[in-house]
Amino acid sequence: MEQKKKALGRGLEELFSTEVLDFDTFENNVIETASESDIKEIPVSEIRPNPYQPRKSFNEDALKELSESIKNYGVFQPIIVKKSIKGYDLIAGERRLRASKLAGLEKIPAIVKEFTDEEMREISLLENLQRENLTAIELAWAYKGIIDNLDIRQEDLAQKIGKSRAHVTNILGLLNLPDSVQKMVLNNEISMGHARVLSKMDNPEEVKHLANRIVNENLSVHDIEVISREEEIKKRVPVTRRSTNNNDYSSVEKEMKEVLGTRVKIDNKKINIYFENVNDLNRILEIMNIEIK
Repeated sequence: MEQKKKALGRGLEELFSTEVLDFDTFENNVIETASESDIKEIPVSEIRPNPYQPRKSFNEDALKELSESIKNYGVFQPIIVKKSIKGYDLIAGERRLRASKLAGLEKIPAIVKEFTDEEMREISLLENLQRENLTAIELAWAYKGIIDNLDIRQEDLAQKIGKSRAHVTNILGLLNLPDSVQKMVLNNEISMGHARVLSKMDNPEEVKHLANRIVNENLSVHDIEVISREEEIKKRVPVTRRSTNNNDYSSVEKEMKEVLGTRVKIDNKKINIYFENVNDLNRILEIMNIEIK
């Protein structure tokens, strides 16, 4: 038993220390190191959903399709659970569990392992990142969960999931939206493109007003960009009139630096904005609402 736990521990350590996160590698490690006693047929009624599951909604059509496959061929890959005081806690495989319930199965094959709460959270977050598409808000919750639990920077997460820093920043920015607007994104009432524009606005009431207009008037992303651009630019880069020294732009440089997250120099009627690499440039362009086609 101790050997199995050590093997599982190595799997987790390798999973979260590698350059690119890969849930399949972890899951294969669990399956390969599982003994016969680890795999059991467990009543679906005794399995409690993972409390750290970021996914709040599931594609019903996809679940029905998986359910039909399970009816015909059974569950090929066992789910992963941990023993709890009453029954079991699900670690990975919620779609398989839900589809099995739809198929009318009373029991499901499961690998029973010991996990800490922190491991449960990390595994669930990663599984959802690399399985069925999450909504933008669910993805934001997952990103934040991984950053908080692994104590890494946005740049580190971007590298691990093979995305740009700008992508991670934009997704996390959705968590600044009012709860009612987040719910609209969660329910696919407004798109990620709409939400990205709204998340850059400062006034929560204006954000909620525009979100309702998107739904009621079927506004496009371009429409709300036009509506919000003038006000947002004024808020992001306030122009200060000076009567003393017209060549002193230090306060403007400071405010632009805070907004753009990079060094800014204003001199000789020129604005110099510094960036480290292509990803950093893309991040700055996103903040400035500049789209390069």
